[in-house]
Amino acid sequence: MGGYGAYIWPSYGFAALVLIALLVSAWRTMRIREAEVERLRGLGADPRRRDVANEDPA
Repeated sequence: MGGYGAYIWPSYGFAALVLIALLVSAWRTMRIREAEVERLRGLGADPRRRDVANEDPA
């Protein structure tokens, strides 16, 4: 590596750490969002049912 190995290998390691951190962050966010969607699905009304209270009377 022409004497630059001391700079190249740590930069590869740093890049790998950043990519792993991004992967873990995205995975955790996905899990949180999926749990939120499931929670909202449990609270919401049946989408096939018409909501008469919010209909426009005209």
